[in-house]
Amino acid sequence: MGAQPVKLNKFSTAGILITLGIIYGDIGTSPIYVMRAIVGGHTISRELVMGGMSCVFWTLLIITTFKYVYMALNNDNKGEGGIFALYALVKRYKIRWAIIPALLGCSALIADGFITPPISISSAIEGLTILNPEIPTVPIVIVILTALFVFQQFGTQVVGSVFGPVMTIWFLMIGTFGAIELFRHPEVLIALNPAYAVNLLVNYPGGFWLLGAVFLCTTGAEAMYSDLGHCGKQNIRVGWVFVISMLLLNYLGQSSYLLQREGEYLDVDASPFYALMPEWFLPVGIVIASFATIIASQAVITGCFTLVNEATKLKLWTNFKVVYPSLHKGQIYLPAINWFLYFGCLLVILLFRKSSNMEAAYGLTITIDMLMTTLLLATLLHLHRKKWLVITGFLLLFLALEGSFLASNLLKLSHGGWFTVLVASVIFTATWLFYKGRVLRRKHTDFIEVGQFIPMLEALMADKTVPKEATNLVFLARVDDQNKIDANIIYSIFRKRPKRADVYWFVHVDITNDPYGASYHVKTLIPKKCFVVSLRFGFKVEHKVNFMFNQIVADLMANGEVNEESRYPSLRQYGFPADFKFILLKSRVTTDDKLTPWEQFVIKGYRLVKSLGISRAEDFGLETSNLRMETIPISIGRSADIQMERLD
Repeated sequence: MGAQPVKLNKFSTAGILITLGIIYGDIGTSPIYVMRAIVGGHTISRELVMGGMSCVFWTLLIITTFKYVYMALNNDNKGEGGIFALYALVKRYKIRWAIIPALLGCSALIADGFITPPISISSAIEGLTILNPEIPTVPIVIVILTALFVFQQFGTQVVGSVFGPVMTIWFLMIGTFGAIELFRHPEVLIALNPAYAVNLLVNYPGGFWLLGAVFLCTTGAEAMYSDLGHCGKQNIRVGWVFVISMLLLNYLGQSSYLLQREGEYLDVDASPFYALMPEWFLPVGIVIASFATIIASQAVITGCFTLVNEATKLKLWTNFKVVYPSLHKGQIYLPAINWFLYFGCLLVILLFRKSSNMEAAYGLTITIDMLMTTLLLATLLHLHRKKWLVITGFLLLFLALEGSFLASNLLKLSHGGWFTVLVASVIFTATWLFYKGRVLRRKHTDFIEVGQFIPMLEALMADKTVPKEATNLVFLARVDDQNKIDANIIYSIFRKRPKRADVYWFVHVDITNDPYGASYHVKTLIPKKCFVVSLRFGFKVEHKVNFMFNQIVADLMANGEVNEESRYPSLRQYGFPADFKFILLKSRVTTDDKLTPWEQFVIKGYRLVKSLGISRAEDFGLETSNLRMETIPISIGRSADIQMERLD
């Protein structure tokens, strides 16, 4: 059913280089602002610096390395990762509540897409104020962001080829400057002792609340799992050894620099990161940092595209227009999401102005996503029958750690965190209502045994008094069982307006839990006259139902199972093929229904979300020239109870 996109996840030097450019941008640019977030606004003390450095080290080791690089990457869905890959794995076991952490995690990641580009790019561009304190950074950031989002429609395949080398230069740069400062004062290495982290949290005034700043060092960890299918497990793991080495060298270098200024007050806008650079190198360093943060922003934007596209394929969100700007795997462009993120980023910049202000809003929603990933991973461990001691230990460790990060991040709620929480809440509410609306509709969709309506269909085909609708009538059907047909189709064929045809096709599209692959199965109800086609493809496969159906018909013609010459002699003599008409049915709750307030709320919410997307015809790639949309009434509640009295 067509070739799959070429994968770039084979283990190789080139694969590692590509991985550096794709997934490490967010976590790789965090040294620009993490130590400033921890120490900024405080008097520099040994206890604060050593404790902060210790917290950063153990966070990167336990959460990023152990949970994501080791545990999460071992739980892939046919080579794909991310919150929806986990959900798809758990969903196979009919775990209904798994939808809640999946939607919460998705909402949190999209909300993160509002703030990661502004804080990353702002933190780099603000380095210019060291050279010229009067330079206005906000307009520069807006121009860069605008160019970045405008560029999305053209794809990133060409520019992507330079992402890896640029990020390699970036990591070597930050590692080198960190190492130089560390070699001058190597005593900071003792901060790797976890006792310093415990001391900061327990004894330093307000130390626990500093975890919100510490957490910023691991905010890009989810990308390692989400982009597993793009890069491959081995490339990610080998690349991470290099990345974490460079990150730790830079964090240790910044800590060493700060310790030499013990007793001084560090302003919230000061930059220990840029302080490691010689003055002559600053312009170069700022340019490299700017490129690195643009790459980090690009990764977040692309990640949001992938996330929403997967949600759509899994029927957890309405259909959006998807553009494929290149043949590169993962290269998709969703115009609606692109501009939604763009205006959100602009709003963040105009609201917070400086990266130091954005830090107060950053990280809160990501802790929610990490907790949801922990719950789904633990569930998967249980379903895979791992020892209860392993599952309990995993849950206790990460619920305690990430729960502490969440609690400390709650302090940010009134300082800007409310913004990302509000965005995540709106997105979660919309996705939840859409999901519940689908469940409600599916629950009240009736199915009829095919044996019951085949005699009626044969009688209709033989009834010449009914005008012929088309030679081939194709219905997109909901058919989980090939022995049954959606009752709405029966309503359309026999009750609404009789539709006579020579050949009937009932096509069921099933989006599987696997990311790729496409297959079909045909059940013949009436030889050469009526067929049920089950079309299955992965949730990352492009929707081209019209193209796929034509391929299926061609296969059946080659096997002699159907004759698709024109039924009209005047056309057949010139070799014209038979005509096709597609019928798309749209269910609508009947006006006679007596709905509960909750059902009314769900239905209205579902319709609102549905209206934001494209039509089913456009989503499935159907030709509108031979397509008709029909609205079919369905009943999901009690019938209205009205007593009528006849008056003579």
